Amino acid sequence: MKRLNIIGAGKVGQVLGRQFARHQVFQLAQVFNRTELAAQQAVQFIGAGAPVANFAALHAADVTMLTVPDDQIAATCKALLTHGALTSGSIVFHCSGAKASTELAQASLAGVSIASVHPVRSFADPAQVAADFAGTICSVEGDVPALELLIPALHSIQAKVVQISAANKLLYHAGSVFASNYLVTLMETALQAYQAAGIPADMAKAMAEPLARQTLDNIFQLGTVAALTGPIARGDMATVAAQQQVVLAWNAAAGSLYQAFTPPTVALAARKMRTE
Repeated sequence: MKRLNIIGAGKVGQVLGRQFARHQVFQLAQVFNRTELAAQQAVQFIGAGAPVANFAALHAADVTMLTVPDDQIAATCKALLTHGALTSGSIVFHCSGAKASTELAQASLAGVSIASVHPVRSFADPAQVAADFAGTICSVEGDVPALELLIPALHSIQAKVVQISAANKLLYHAGSVFASNYLVTLMETALQAYQAAGIPADMAKAMAEPLARQTLDNIFQLGTVAALTGPIARGDMATVAAQQQVVLAWNAAAGSLYQAFTPPTVALAARKMRTE
């Protein structure tokens, strides 16, 4: 097996590291974190590897996975090159959703094959993600030699793989932000609106949960057009206008959000009308 180093083993790095180790895809070599304790905890979660907290202690591996914050990818790559932890003929990839493999251009100039791998999952609970990782979709892009190794490796941990263009990475990731991050923000706004209307917090959650869960089920079972309900879907724009004013008076940010959602929802409702 090829040796794998993990640099910045946070939630994503630990989950992928555990999958690669358990499925014997790579031999886990070194696991680097900023502190010895964090590195040891990552190794304990992964179940393999040697903890490292100093760039100077790193040894070059066949494959290096960077799971550092997006704004640290290029600087970390440079540090690895400076300390001889990346060598010509090896592979380095990062796991950013928004950044392309070009963040590793310095390594490419040194003869290292580069790529990016982005698991399309929420990693809020790493243990749960690790337990049901099978079927996770991972987007990949990068050099051919890197992908020739990484795509089979991802298949070995039961991931589904989709190849994307480096030029489309930001737009692709925006889709994930809308589907996950902004969904959380939207639900927080809904809960705040309920509470501002006098509904206790626990009851607000109880009211929102079946609406949100059933809507998501409808979206993925029936499609977005069929799933759309509510005043805009009924053509009741008078209610929408009145509600816009009430929400704006309650909370300016929520009012702007309500207003921003109206035009695309009107367009979706128009598509719904054409199919009925």
